[in-house]
Amino acid sequence: MKHYPINRVSIVIPVYNEEQSLPELLRRTEAACAQLAQPAEIILVDDGSRDESAEILLQASQRQGSPFVAVILNRNYGQHAAIMAGFGQCKGDLVITLDADLQNPPEEIPRLVKLAEQGYDVIGTVRGNRQDSALRRWPSKLINLAVQRSTGVAMTDYGCMLRAYRRSIVDAMLACSERSTFIPILANSFARHTTEIVVTHAEREHGESKYSAMKLINLMFDLVTCMTTTPLRLLSIIGFSMAFLGVAFASLLIVLRLIFGAPWAGHGTFVLFAVLFVFTGGQFIGMGLLGEYLGRMYSDVRARPRFFIEKVVRGTSATPAASKADSPAPLFNKVAP
Repeated sequence: MKHYPINRVSIVIPVYNEEQSLPELLRRTEAACAQLAQPAEIILVDDGSRDESAEILLQASQRQGSPFVAVILNRNYGQHAAIMAGFGQCKGDLVITLDADLQNPPEEIPRLVKLAEQGYDVIGTVRGNRQDSALRRWPSKLINLAVQRSTGVAMTDYGCMLRAYRRSIVDAMLACSERSTFIPILANSFARHTTEIVVTHAEREHGESKYSAMKLINLMFDLVTCMTTTPLRLLSIIGFSMAFLGVAFASLLIVLRLIFGAPWAGHGTFVLFAVLFVFTGGQFIGMGLLGEYLGRMYSDVRARPRFFIEKVVRGTSATPAASKADSPAPLFNKVAP
């Protein structure tokens, strides 16, 4: 297979209340990057942490010869917005994203780089022997299945953020202006050559998952509504089907009424209530889906910045990269030397 050289690697890690795992994360990530033949930068984005995470990142980035870049957001914007903020600061030919909880080991980074040199635009990962509880695994499986069916993007594990993207894919994602962004699907929409590999998955040693059951539900709506109009088409199909079944059922009720008389089903009262509830439920489902799309249109029309960078601190060995956040003016970024 043809070799596609990579001159520089960027690692983007969103951080939110991870002060306990950060020292080990920094050590292991720096050690993994030291195994690479290419120079590497490690961009750590603090997503409005309420603990000492931001201070730890700033100290790491100010160390002499540090490969770390600390990007401090003024508040919590969510994992994917934080990653996009990191994308705007990185300058590598290959960009690798990684969670800060150490459930996916940084030691997999050299493996992703070697695969990228084979010419893949996007490299996804699948968590092998996943260590999360059943309450986390089963909702994730349902979300993955729903996304695959609705978007047609064939990826097995959308929840694993240990992934690699070529620079052209990152630039294409930064050029998108929508506020609700799910990075793995967005990247695949621009990629020509994609692949997946199985990676190890460890138990979470510190803290707890930032995704509650309600956040997973919100994520599912984000996935489906921000990348495809399939639910709207499905809603139309369901509407036509319900209308056809309603006419057929009404015809059947008339026939049974003529044959058996009114008393056979309580003079039809309960049957009419059942039909009413079915149609009312269908209307509420449709209104909910339309509301999701209208809400996203409202957010896009307002065109507010996806995130607000309060401070960027780079090590002495790193050179600044131009910010590609979708803010209208560079005044949104305060860059410290």
